[in-house]
Amino acid sequence: MKRAIIDASQLELEEKVVSIKRVTKVVKGGRNFRFTALVVVGDGKGHVGAGLGKATEIPEAIRKGKEDAAKKLINVTLDENDSISHDYIGKFGSSEVLLKRAPDGTGVIAGGPARSVLELAGIKNIRTKSLGSNNKQNVVLATIEGLSKLKTPEEVAKLRGKTVEEILG
Repeated sequence: MKRAIIDASQLELEEKVVSIKRVTKVVKGGRNFRFTALVVVGDGKGHVGAGLGKATEIPEAIRKGKEDAAKKLINVTLDENDSISHDYIGKFGSSEVLLKRAPDGTGVIAGGPARSVLELAGIKNIRTKSLGSNNKQNVVLATIEGLSKLKTPEEVAKLRGKTVEEILG
């Protein structure tokens, strides 16, 4: 999977905490509690990323998750009505997320984990359906994988050696 390196320091990133899990490890002296935070960051203009942070305190886990997400930013190309250029199924683990383009005025029709990714990416009109596992982490990563694999009509035309008008019909 090719990823363009995006400098997160020049972007105004918003964050959304998708899930916080308490993880317990039983040791000789009792139980060790740690927290895992799944955080999605984006600028609302086509850049989005997700990260995982683990720490003994919740705020520290969220901070680590935000830093991890900022390192993994991807670029999403939007069409003229703030939707995606074509339908795609993003896959990660046993989760699949169907991303369908939608006309202007549709809004974001998506479940919780996928919705946070799409809103922070700046997508305003899209329909999605979570297929397979509903594990929040896998759904978020499947959505990001699907968005990263989208191609613009110009890229498809260049690959096929045709004009954009021939591709779009």
